Amino acid sequence: MLFSTSYFAFFFPIVFACYWFVFNRNIKIQNGLLLSSSYFFYACWDWRFVFLLMFSTFLDYFIGLKIFKSKQLKTKKIWFWVSIIINLGFLGVFKYFNFFSESFSALFSKVGFTVDPITINVILPIGISFYTFHGLSYIIDVFNNKIKPEENIVDYSLFVCYFPLLVAGPIERATHLLPQIKSSRKFNFANSIDGLRQILWGLFKKIVIADNCFELVNLVFDNPMYYSSITLIVGAILFAFQIYCDFSGYSDIALGISRLLGIELLRNFDFPYFSRDIAEFWRKWHISLSSWFKDYVYIPLGGSKGGSWNKVRNIFIIFLLSGFWHGANWTFLVWGFLNAVYYLPILFFNKNRAHISVVASGKLLPNLKEFLLIVFTFALSVFAWIFFRAENIGDAFEYINGIFSFNDSYKLTFPNSFNGMKVSFFLISFVLIEWLGREGKHALERIENILNKPIRLFFYYCLIFAIIWFGGKEQQFIYFQF
Repeated sequence: MLFSTSYFAFFFPIVFACYWFVFNRNIKIQNGLLLSSSYFFYACWDWRFVFLLMFSTFLDYFIGLKIFKSKQLKTKKIWFWVSIIINLGFLGVFKYFNFFSESFSALFSKVGFTVDPITINVILPIGISFYTFHGLSYIIDVFNNKIKPEENIVDYSLFVCYFPLLVAGPIERATHLLPQIKSSRKFNFANSIDGLRQILWGLFKKIVIADNCFELVNLVFDNPMYYSSITLIVGAILFAFQIYCDFSGYSDIALGISRLLGIELLRNFDFPYFSRDIAEFWRKWHISLSSWFKDYVYIPLGGSKGGSWNKVRNIFIIFLLSGFWHGANWTFLVWGFLNAVYYLPILFFNKNRAHISVVASGKLLPNLKEFLLIVFTFALSVFAWIFFRAENIGDAFEYINGIFSFNDSYKLTFPNSFNGMKVSFFLISFVLIEWLGREGKHALERIENILNKPIRLFFYYCLIFAIIWFGGKEQQFIYFQF
């Protein structure tokens, strides 16, 4: 069930009405409604994997209690590693087994041995990387005595399975979400109206920007040999906007829906393409995943403390893990490796905290230096996205070779079916709106202060009209595959 479909438009109003108008006086029934709705939401993808989701949930609920009640550290560690091994084991079997099998087979073949890879024909459960990381963070926090285990199975299950974040995040922490689940909630009209604005902007990003970019991006990346250098560059830039608008669009919709239910989720994007260096980019892109790896991998490894070797090692570990988290393909590892390489000069010169404030805060335009830094950082990201999007390493290098071959380099060769003028107009409009709203939680938050009511309403109607009439062909959210 996609957020951008009529099925969800039918599903959510029913949940919303029951939640606020029928069960609003009983938080336990409200949570039960949200949990059952979450299981139904997930079952709409594939009902068989609901049982895997339930097993993962009950496993960590049970082990969290066992860790807390165990008197000896040795026993705590045993239960802790049982959870880690089983959770990562499921993730490994469903997501990475075939990758490792085929990679080892290819390695042996290079040294003269013929080994047929053992593969399994299994569907990747949607959202498994997200809800697995929910459970892992909970178990790690319980083990480290940062939180006490949740005794209410419904409340804990809702923390793991809450439908706005279940299949594509953000990756929540028990310290942030569980207290909200356990507390009574009151309908906040102003917060809900802003939540609707956030949903509207998320739908615009997904349906109008990402889905319209999808057509050309696929054509260009699937057949780079047929296109000019400048077209390949434009294709890479369009993919950068596609993946950002697709994923951040989902996050905006998820956060907006949750705000309508009186629950605040972690922010997942903070206008990353306005970053002035790669460190700032990674503080603003997929924030919940970046902070997860920082807290549970980078800092335990020593962070940026110690000698140069330790710093380099830790940076490469978290970026390679981040790449591998996205999928079982060498392209994701190269994408992570590139970002680690980008990050190293910033780390060595101790400039990783050089840009903390909002770019050009309180100003209409950035200065020349800020503008050039933004363009340079964006260019680095676009280059890395080529590996992220390519089917394999060979395709990525073929694409890059096409860019630097400079064949008909000044001639745009869009396919006839691609409406370049329409996409260009919407992309320019999108960037301007994001720039004007960059100091808010989302791009439309500051519209209230910038535009008077008649113009503001006209602007909202224009967005709705664009979503209905100019949306691209419906596509599944990219991050559902991760």
